[in-house]
Amino acid sequence: MKANDPRVAEGLVDASGGKMVLLVADGLGGLPHPDTGLTELETARTPNLDALARQSVCGLHTPIAPGITPGSGPAHMALFGYDPVQYEIGRGVLEALGIDFELKPGDVAIRVNFATIDGNGLVVDRRAGRIPTETCVELCRRLDGIQIPGVEVIVRPVKEHRAVVVLRGEGLVGGLEDTDPQETGVAPKSVTAETDEQRRTAEVLKAFVSAAAELLKNEPKANMVLLRGIASRDPIPTLTERFGIRAGAIAGYPMYRGVAGLVGMDVLPPAETSEELVAAFRDAYAEYDYLFLHFKKTDSTGEDGDFERKVKASETLDALVPGVLGVGPDVLTVTGDHSTPSSLASHSWHPVPVLIRAASARVDRVASFGEADCLAGGLGLLRAVDLMPLMLAHAGRLGKFGA
Repeated sequence: MKANDPRVAEGLVDASGGKMVLLVADGLGGLPHPDTGLTELETARTPNLDALARQSVCGLHTPIAPGITPGSGPAHMALFGYDPVQYEIGRGVLEALGIDFELKPGDVAIRVNFATIDGNGLVVDRRAGRIPTETCVELCRRLDGIQIPGVEVIVRPVKEHRAVVVLRGEGLVGGLEDTDPQETGVAPKSVTAETDEQRRTAEVLKAFVSAAAELLKNEPKANMVLLRGIASRDPIPTLTERFGIRAGAIAGYPMYRGVAGLVGMDVLPPAETSEELVAAFRDAYAEYDYLFLHFKKTDSTGEDGDFERKVKASETLDALVPGVLGVGPDVLTVTGDHSTPSSLASHSWHPVPVLIRAASARVDRVASFGEADCLAGGLGLLRAVDLMPLMLAHAGRLGKFGA
């Protein structure tokens, strides 16, 4: 085991110690606006985060590795202290767990986007205009139980344009490439098998996509499905097993609830608004050693390519801070799982601002919480996977390595 392997901390755990809070603003990082030279976070009025930065040690983290654009699943796994390459979890599995769907051995789970294609079969909108969840529920009823010989097809709604497909049958495997092209103006990718083992699954998925396209052809927006994260589930060690902590999660979106449950967190009832998030956090605080709080709007506004709305979302995030600080957590980390610059309207590889507030933190000279200022902070540029050991250390939960 290498010295920078996050598993090193497992052998040093002290079950006693302080309480830790991880506040994740999804897609927090951005890129400078060409007119001002400031990112969305730097443009936003964030007096609470700026004051918090002045009491903290700050820096930037790389979610996976330099130049690698992360999905939300691996980015969160890294924040929770799991090497995202070693523990590569498919998006379909996370979505299924996020809606409390019980996956059985051999099941293959797929995240589905309802999407819009034009008369030439080209993708016009990868999210079908973010259709209402009520519409998604109705469309899933239509697709549930599509008949494919030897396979049970289960389709369940998630939220807005998102759904989960679970394939249950003999000889099915995960690991196939997505059909989502991740851009518009092109056709969905074909389902392909890279190995002989994947051949049966590829044929089943082709049949599903074909049947779904026929059933959805008259829909004004959601007339196609795009497949993402085709995967089966493998067991992984929990946070309690690794670090001796009782952990809880408060999140509204199913995927993040899924990844939290996968690492053994108690997944608390969803909080849809900022007020609900703070209230749920305050109610749960006494019961846990570690609480993960998820804030989504910084990501969805970035994906929509809306700079001003992402600025507003950052200001909404800022308004949460007093409510979180009010309970007096021993260690508070605020960061994002990845960057979602509105100028790119997608996830990106750019490092993400991070701060750690704790009595033992070596406070630096960062005066405001933004990308440029955090780069000069005491944490420097670190890996996301190193944040969990740092939080444990600041909480007094790690012993000394060696004699």
